[in-house]
Amino acid sequence: MPFHDLLPYLEEEIEDADQETFLLYSKPMPSQDLGFVDSKAPSLEVTLSNRDVTILQSPTLLTSTRAGGTTGAVLWKVSPPLAEWFAAPTNPLFASAVLTSSSAVLELGCGISPLNAFAMAPRVSQYVLSDQLYVRKILTRNMSANPCCAAANIDFRPLDWEHDQVASTLATPSSSFDLVLAADTVYNYALVQPFVQACVDACTLARHDGRQCVCLVAQQLRHDDVFSSWLLAFMERFRVWRVRPSVLGGLDDGFVVHVGVLRDS
Repeated sequence: MPFHDLLPYLEEEIEDADQETFLLYSKPMPSQDLGFVDSKAPSLEVTLSNRDVTILQSPTLLTSTRAGGTTGAVLWKVSPPLAEWFAAPTNPLFASAVLTSSSAVLELGCGISPLNAFAMAPRVSQYVLSDQLYVRKILTRNMSANPCCAAANIDFRPLDWEHDQVASTLATPSSSFDLVLAADTVYNYALVQPFVQACVDACTLARHDGRQCVCLVAQQLRHDDVFSSWLLAFMERFRVWRVRPSVLGGLDDGFVVHVGVLRDS
């Protein structure tokens, strides 16, 4: 089983959310700001697999009073090292065959960044970027600005997981996903429950197909109370493991990656 083959890359299964929170937050960490790379720059240059990638941003939109949030308008610090980790030939998801050339991936809360899609699309069958509709214009420009990385199997589909339900149509032409991932999408209490429910709904699609979907959540360690609230809610629905620091590469510096699989209902 592919997930069984992923276990050597993971710490022991988490049984106590409070203990996990203490273990992570008792270590020295870099600055715990909100987590933007540079929220005032109209564009950024990053490197992915030795290729230069241009990421356009909207500082004006970030500081606007738009209802429903604006944090997807700029690049988050977790995005470049996470994408580099996904692109690595030794990435555990591919080494364990959790992901293969026939896999479908859903990213929740992608914002304006297609970096994770650029990293993974060449190695999977389908990659769906999802977020609120306001990010689509800049996200599309970012894909067009980087023809070296864009791929025909990358699609954007609107999904506001605070209000919308994840349906199988999100996976078309597939009927479900092999991986659901999110990067720094939970930064306040109000987002915890709708985010966890979106993860549950997306992973349940695979269960209906008689398959298992892995949910991966990467985040910068900032507020321990918000993190603990997320982990408690996540563990109610998922069995959860933390990826070993030794296999995270550049992500092992103030960032953490957890994976989960749905608990038996």
